[in-house]
Amino acid sequence: MELGNPRLWRADLLLGAHDWLTRRAAIMPTSRRANRFDSFGKGTIICFPSTALFGEHSIQIGEDTLIGPYVSLSAGMAPGQDLISNQIVKIGDRCLIGRQCSIVGHLEIVIENDVFFGPNVYVTDQNHGFSDLDSPIGRQAAGERPVRIGSGSWLGANVVVLPGVTIGHHVAVGAGSVVTRGLPDYAIAVGSPARVLKTQEPG
Repeated sequence: MELGNPRLWRADLLLGAHDWLTRRAAIMPTSRRANRFDSFGKGTIICFPSTALFGEHSIQIGEDTLIGPYVSLSAGMAPGQDLISNQIVKIGDRCLIGRQCSIVGHLEIVIENDVFFGPNVYVTDQNHGFSDLDSPIGRQAAGERPVRIGSGSWLGANVVVLPGVTIGHHVAVGAGSVVTRGLPDYAIAVGSPARVLKTQEPG
């Protein structure tokens, strides 16, 4: 660093402050914010900043899970909403949720152990209806259907998982896919809607 250059000195100072804030503002098991969750496992971290984070009392997160920055993680549509259960969103052990992902639960979303998400993955258990032509589509709930993502699965960047989907164990879903129906164990699937290219045989 050139001590005689105020511009470089200020830039380094700002970067250092940003790094300090990012570490200090992350949610860890020892954070007071972690106490809002139904459970928050040992070794788990939610990176700073999060985009939306509410309904924590209905969210369970296992151990050694990393949730990246700019992630939306919510149970319900808005803070303070009455929820049907204290176990709406369940994320298992050793998961990795990439930056800018959104997990929005109303009924039940289960992400089992060792599941990895690329960036910008979107998972929801509720959609919108459109049959009432006198009402905005955004106000027409189509009903919740549970979602489950099996252990050891990987979802590439920009994958969308829609209500009622069950993804099996050790499933790879290619980037940009839209999963509208269940995928079997050990499948490799791509496309919109996602289709199974092949199913691997476990050793």
